[in-house]
Amino acid sequence: MNRRTFLLLSSAAALAACAETPTQPTLAPDGKPLPKVYRITAGDTARIQFRILDSVNALREAAGAPALQLDSKLNAAAATHARDMSVQNRPWHFGSDGSSPIDRVQRVGYSGRVVGENISETYETELETLAAWMEEPSTRKVILDPTARDLGFSWHQESSGKIWWTMLLGAPGLASIPGFTAS
Repeated sequence: MNRRTFLLLSSAAALAACAETPTQPTLAPDGKPLPKVYRITAGDTARIQFRILDSVNALREAAGAPALQLDSKLNAAAATHARDMSVQNRPWHFGSDGSSPIDRVQRVGYSGRVVGENISETYETELETLAAWMEEPSTRKVILDPTARDLGFSWHQESSGKIWWTMLLGAPGLASIPGFTAS
């Protein structure tokens, strides 16, 4: 009996040692918890793009603007620019080849007008990035522009976890004209 009791207690102790113990979050100098890296996998693409589409359309509905639809050509132009910003290591609206958002959407065959482009270099999620864009008048203006009908959204994530986000809005069937909004 003592041997069985010993084995039972040993097994219980081993299982208890394997149980996950709560850990305190690592704090930044400001006393706030350090953020965890938001990792994006290839299988997350559709989920993230539709989450952004739904969120943007909810914001647009509240503002009285028509809903957007995802456009694969604008998605491709956004993905290209996100990767290029990473290569250049700076968030800006011009490609390493000097291309503008208008050039990039024309290259992928989008025949509409570029309404605007929002970009970001961050470790934040897509919804945190959207919230930050909505706080700035220039980027909010792009998101809520009532002439937009198409949305392209993509990103590039570096191995460090840094994410380069690009959002493009377009108006189909209207030739690109100077004066698009880049924010």
